[in-house]
Amino acid sequence: MAAPQHSGGPRWWQARRAQNLKPATYRCPLCGRPLPALSEHMLLLPEGDASRRRHAHTDCVLAARRAGRLPTRDEWLATQPRPPSVWRRLLRRAR
Repeated sequence: MAAPQHSGGPRWWQARRAQNLKPATYRCPLCGRPLPALSEHMLLLPEGDASRRRHAHTDCVLAARRAGRLPTRDEWLATQPRPPSVWRRLLRRAR
């Protein structure tokens, strides 16, 4: 069974510290400024998908987190409707 599709951007983000050793320059997706890979920065993984990872300034990520624009998986799950409990499903079935 395929996973349900959703419209729009990622529902949640995973962020972790990174420091690349290859001399490359990235562009921060949050502010648009250049980001030298040899500097300490963060990786953003939309919905934990490493194939879509983005390199971002640490300060930009922290500011976006404070503003609520980069929710974690746990924060996103807390906003989702909870499925009925086992007891509620059993009571419904008994009716």
